[in-house]
Amino acid sequence: MMYQHNFILRLRDVPRLIVMLSMCFVIMGTCATSMAETSKPPSDVDMNFRQDTVVDKPTVAVDSNSTADHSKFEELKQPFSSGPEVTKACLKCHTEAGHQFMKNIHWTWNYQNEKTGQLLGKKHLVNTFCTNARGNEGMCAQCHAGYGWKDETFDFTNQENIDCVVCHDRSGTYYKTPPSKGNKACSIMFEGKQPIQWSKVAQSSGLPARENCGGCHFYGGGGDGVKHGDLDSSLIHPDKKLDVHMDEAGLNFTCTNCHVTKKHIWAGSRYDVLAKDTEGTGKPGQRRDVATCESCHGLQPHPNNSLSNIKLNNHTDRIACQTCHIPTIARGGVATKTDWDWRTAGKTKNGEGYKEKNYTQGNGEHRATYKSIKGDFKYAENLVPHYAWFNGQMDYTTIDTKFDPAKESVNINRYVGSASDGQSRIWPFKQMRTVQPYDKGNNTLVYMHLWGNDENAYWGNYDFGKAIKAGMEKNNLPYSGEYDFVETYSYWPITHMVAPKEDALTCNECHARKGRMENLKGFYMPGRDSNYWLDLLGILAIIGTVFGVLAHGLIRVVMNKKRA
Repeated sequence: MMYQHNFILRLRDVPRLIVMLSMCFVIMGTCATSMAETSKPPSDVDMNFRQDTVVDKPTVAVDSNSTADHSKFEELKQPFSSGPEVTKACLKCHTEAGHQFMKNIHWTWNYQNEKTGQLLGKKHLVNTFCTNARGNEGMCAQCHAGYGWKDETFDFTNQENIDCVVCHDRSGTYYKTPPSKGNKACSIMFEGKQPIQWSKVAQSSGLPARENCGGCHFYGGGGDGVKHGDLDSSLIHPDKKLDVHMDEAGLNFTCTNCHVTKKHIWAGSRYDVLAKDTEGTGKPGQRRDVATCESCHGLQPHPNNSLSNIKLNNHTDRIACQTCHIPTIARGGVATKTDWDWRTAGKTKNGEGYKEKNYTQGNGEHRATYKSIKGDFKYAENLVPHYAWFNGQMDYTTIDTKFDPAKESVNINRYVGSASDGQSRIWPFKQMRTVQPYDKGNNTLVYMHLWGNDENAYWGNYDFGKAIKAGMEKNNLPYSGEYDFVETYSYWPITHMVAPKEDALTCNECHARKGRMENLKGFYMPGRDSNYWLDLLGILAIIGTVFGVLAHGLIRVVMNKKRA
């Protein structure tokens, strides 16, 4: 028995060959149908978006589809003195744009999840970066598509508060300013900036480009590439190696090529992810309700002209396209933040806050590894994503959620899904770790008052007790008066920085004992998993096959001798 057991251990990888061969026979059973399908001419969508399509020149130009030159409009040649004045002029022609825009989440910062009943959106959530926008609108509302949101008195019904140029400025000179004054620690943010020339930005209006969307989405969380990992300033002028869709010398996609719009409502949202698209391309034309890979590439993205491609297409019901086609993130020379520790914040030199820049990223820029106003940071580049089963649903820890910090860390947002639910696929995520304050008495997270020119703002007094008390009281939330720190995690679905097909993951990067899927449980993966009885069955099958072949050969030899 000991000999047999050792024999099995030495040959434990052999049964996997049997499994793979069995899979090949199954595939071959479908070949006739699949090859017949590939003999048909592909649709226009397939021709345009197949991975092996050669693109000779950019197919999307920033302003090529515009039917208007805004520099010729008399209404925009007046001397504007503010953003709302520009918006008022815009709405004279674009009469329905204001009503439309007020319905999207870029304006409301509010989202009601119908599946869970949770009230989400930046207006409400706690996060693992600057912790909360509520009460810090003077800082955070610089990424709100409006003017003047500094507190709860902001009028969300006034169309003139809409910031049209943040999405449509093509002069490259527009920037968002804080709607309220910060303290000394934040006063240097806009030093040296030229005053905004409102007439110039109004007359430059055109279709949104990557830098328009990126003005907020590339810099969310407090800096370039900080939050998402697959969105940063390297995507303004990317090459094909960084992103095959946004490649400036190739397809040159803008964000709205995938996040298509209808009446100022964008397809695709991190609050409502379609993790498994079973509909595919539109009939006819491009779908406008989703921003999935399948909506352009279809449900059979690889040409069914080989066994390997057929098997790859069979993977799409269990593996998201992004899992194979985005091998690493933060690979354009800009680092992404992976760790933030608030416990060390508040240190000063000679009574003043300071920074330490001890990380040099790929593009040569030095990044802060410590700030008095925020604490210690860690960064990563060419980062392998975190993988998990995901059905599109996120469960959020809100300001009201109670937890036990002694038992485990807190997931600010928890992906939902499993290998057995039939709705999930394996998705890549960026994982962010933060150590941040919480209410020690009530076991809830807290709102901190960070931004402001007052004695309670942390970015000035470096006093967590005062900042938390002010943040909670301002929002009429209970606070025990005691705070401590808790380890938190957040997860960001990865869907940008799509690599060329030659850089996609190979089979053995996942189908291996120490591969990328090493920690995913609840299913059997050939090449990664082993089972004693399955191994034994495979070995017996091999022995039986060899014995059968030898016996058949021996019988043939004997019979031939008798005939002779």
